[in-house]
This record gives sequence, structure tokens and C-alpha cells, in this order.
Amino acid sequence: QVQLVESGGGLVQPGGSLRLSCAASGFIFGTYVMSWYRQAPGKERELVASTSVGGSTDYADSVKGRFTISRDNGRNTVYLQMNSLKAEDTAVYYCNYRQAGRGYWGQGTQVTVSS
Repeated sequence: QVQLVESGGGLVQPGGSLRLSCAASGFIFGTYVMSWYRQAPGKERELVASTSVGGSTDYADSVKGRFTISRDNGRNTVYLQMNSLKAEDTAVYYCNYRQAGRGYWGQGTQVTVSS
């Protein structure tokens, strides 16, 4: 069955960095767009970044220039490098992919940016 397992979250000071990882299994990883979403308390889940099969990337305006999404098809893993973190980046971050119109999600990893 499909599994998406996120890791790498934690508490970081403003201006700091974190690298999130999402290990995928149960599907042919290299043939799907992979995305990171986040959901802050009291807010809707929002798309943060996506990477295509060929490695092209797309970002929310709020994270452009600070976050970098990448994928390792050999390791079935997608990453999110987050730099210059701000308090407003505090959220639960989720890995996602879609197949046949259905979205699959991991359990999420908490990122807290606070001094």
C-alpha cells in the first residue's frame, strides 16, 4: 500500500533552516509529481512546492527564494530545504502525490519557528 513518511521537522529560530524528507513506497515514485503542503493552526492546507517527474519545480509566492524542493528517484524520497525561516512558516508540513484523481498524504511533520 501507499506510504508517505515525513521527517525532519522541529523547533527552529527565525532565520534558521530545516530540511524535510518524505520517504515514499507503494507506487512508482519516479512517474508522479510530488508536492509539499502545509497547514497552520486555524488555516486551510496550502500548497508550498511541487516537483515534476522531470525535476522542474514550482513554489508558492510566500516561499520563493527561501525553500527548495528536490527529489531523489533512486531513493524514492522528496525533500524540502527551508532557509530563512519565518514565524509564519510555522505549520504541519505534509508530503503529497495524486493518482487517478485521489490525493495521498503522509502523517505530517511539525515545523515551529520561534525564538
